[in-house]
Amino acid sequence: MTIYVDKNLFHLQTRNSSYLFQIMANGELGQLYYGHRIHHKSAYHNLAQREQHDAMASWTLDQPDFQPEMLKQEYASLGKGDFRYPAYQVQAPDGSRISELVYQDYQITQGKQRLPHLPSTFANDPQTAQTLSITLMDAVTHLQVQLNYTIFPKFDVLIRSAAFKNQGIHSLMLKQAASCQLDLPDAHYDWLQFSGAWARECQLQRHHLHCGQQATSSLRGASSHQANPAMILARPDTTENTGEAIGFNLIYSGNFANQIDVDQFQTTRIITGINPEDFTWQLKPQSSFQTPEAVISYTNQGLNHLSQQLGAFYQQHLVNQHFAQQLRPILINNWEATYFDFDETKLLKICRQAQKIGIELFVLDDGWFGQRDDDTTSLGDWFVNQRKFPHGIDHFAQKVHDLGLQFGLWFEPEMISQASRLYQQHPDWVVGAPHRHLTPSRNQFVLDMTRTDVVQYLYEQISAIIEQTHLDYIKWDMNRNLTEIYSTQLPPVQQQEFNHRYILGVYHLYELLTTKFPQVLFESCASGGGRFDLGMMYYAPQAWVSDNTDAITRLKIQYGTSYNYPLAMMGAHISAVPNDQTGRITPLATRAAVAYFGDLGYELDITKLSSPELQTLKKQIQFYKKYRQLFQFGKFYRLLSPFAGDPNLVSWQVVNSQQTVAIVGYYRILNEPNPPYRRLYLQGLDPNRIYQINDLEENFYGDELMHAGLFIPRLLHSTMHVEQTADFNAQLFLLRALS
Repeated sequence: MTIYVDKNLFHLQTRNSSYLFQIMANGELGQLYYGHRIHHKSAYHNLAQREQHDAMASWTLDQPDFQPEMLKQEYASLGKGDFRYPAYQVQAPDGSRISELVYQDYQITQGKQRLPHLPSTFANDPQTAQTLSITLMDAVTHLQVQLNYTIFPKFDVLIRSAAFKNQGIHSLMLKQAASCQLDLPDAHYDWLQFSGAWARECQLQRHHLHCGQQATSSLRGASSHQANPAMILARPDTTENTGEAIGFNLIYSGNFANQIDVDQFQTTRIITGINPEDFTWQLKPQSSFQTPEAVISYTNQGLNHLSQQLGAFYQQHLVNQHFAQQLRPILINNWEATYFDFDETKLLKICRQAQKIGIELFVLDDGWFGQRDDDTTSLGDWFVNQRKFPHGIDHFAQKVHDLGLQFGLWFEPEMISQASRLYQQHPDWVVGAPHRHLTPSRNQFVLDMTRTDVVQYLYEQISAIIEQTHLDYIKWDMNRNLTEIYSTQLPPVQQQEFNHRYILGVYHLYELLTTKFPQVLFESCASGGGRFDLGMMYYAPQAWVSDNTDAITRLKIQYGTSYNYPLAMMGAHISAVPNDQTGRITPLATRAAVAYFGDLGYELDITKLSSPELQTLKKQIQFYKKYRQLFQFGKFYRLLSPFAGDPNLVSWQVVNSQQTVAIVGYYRILNEPNPPYRRLYLQGLDPNRIYQINDLEENFYGDELMHAGLFIPRLLHSTMHVEQTADFNAQLFLLRALS
């Protein structure tokens, strides 16, 4: 790992990438290069060259070629001749919004510390990371900004953030505070972003950059189903296995913005961070503001490699290390089996059946608390529903544990029902603007997580339940976004701090609970994938990818999610058919073949299954347990995309680190009459090893499977088993090395 500081030049090197910036003539920072690793030298005059253009502002009369609009900058302001979108904006007491952040000094430290009050990356071994902090100062407002850069050389990852401090005697208003800015010298990129909606999250969109602004963002108070904070810039010829790509992600769960600005000279500016819309932060004298961290990673080996290096990085330097390499339990959740209609007797029947077929964790979903028989009541009343559990929730938990199962509970801590004891006692705890009606969603409202008394109440209530039940797992849900944002405890000048303070309150509650109960596995759920982001993963190392459990639509959801998050983070369950979200009927084998590639679970009433169906589930569970390490932590490759090429075919693959075992999933959505000849080209194998595939008589060298491909025969009814269907067909290929 290397950070070079020479003649006002900063050169950060990872194993395969270089990041260069300099101190410019006006004392501000200018970007020089980010990409494939290059040799260090004392100056890069070629990269720093600039041309003078007509009809542009220059910095001073005697520097006509120093034109801010032409400069690649490191952390740009607005109002000094650069008319692109800025990285930050500060308003002074006189209303001025002009800033000049001039270089002061730098500091280099080994390692990477966690940020206070925010989820962040870390380096338990200080030799695995190196941090550069650059201090900048505005002489007029006495605003100090510290730009932080951490390199993790092994993973080709750069972490960026900014910290603002008011060193003056007057309050300042921070109106925008991006986590990072990156100016690139051309716009010859495709933009990969992951939009969607509830039940169809993370749908890959790939478009060539064009002049003007392109952005994804959220104003929902959460990262959202509609737009994930992750994005990728890739050269147009970049494929899954070759070519340059730069990955970006934000370690944040609230309102975010990923802004791309292509100017008239075809240069590209990327800004990522907290959404500046409806955001200000009062910086009182000597107070500070820390932005969330942004993750940036470069590769010239294709999109699969980018996903793999980021996934490995998150496992070692972001998620709770207690669970980072721990195998995730196979669970059964009662939601789609019972919804609100259950009692202890009904649930214990499910648990006993689950134990017989090898399931390891029972998760009791919504409806166990207060007077909750539907979604109109009791959120906030985190005490047991005595009618459903007459002997108490601790008694039921003990029954589950006595069966040898782990026990998990559903909570929705951030929400409140008007029909609840908590609302009667604390109506002022509800988020809502004065003299405005409240907008319900799922018949519920939102607790003001900016308040310390709300966070403390939730901490005490949830802690008591964890201790009573000896809880193993929590499913943390959030089934609506924020409206009428307003806190009765914030003064008017700070009301636009609400969104950020809200998510800080959520993080604080997570921090309290995960610190006190480090053995509890948290799964993030926000009505499915509504808050599937790195901020949540810091506390909850796995997330419910989507409320949609239909295997066919899950192909796109899991495929899109895999670009930015590893399989161990993805909850993937098998549900009953017809599917509750789509009405589709798919074979049980197909549902399993999709759900294997993640953290396997079940969402159906197994007490209603036939004996042959139960035996099928038992065999599925045995198979998954045998290869669980591979499914959850193997190297994942995308082979055939549902977003490009033939949308009827999808394929992916996992390979172990020794390249001795691999499993390929091949999915044919609808069968075709007289289809074309097909070969599937595998990835990640040892070219010199011989592999056996399923029960095929022929064996194959790795190089043959990767370069010549595996022939996939067409499906004919005459060659299929009676219980099989030609549509919605899945095939699993198990590869074992023989030499």
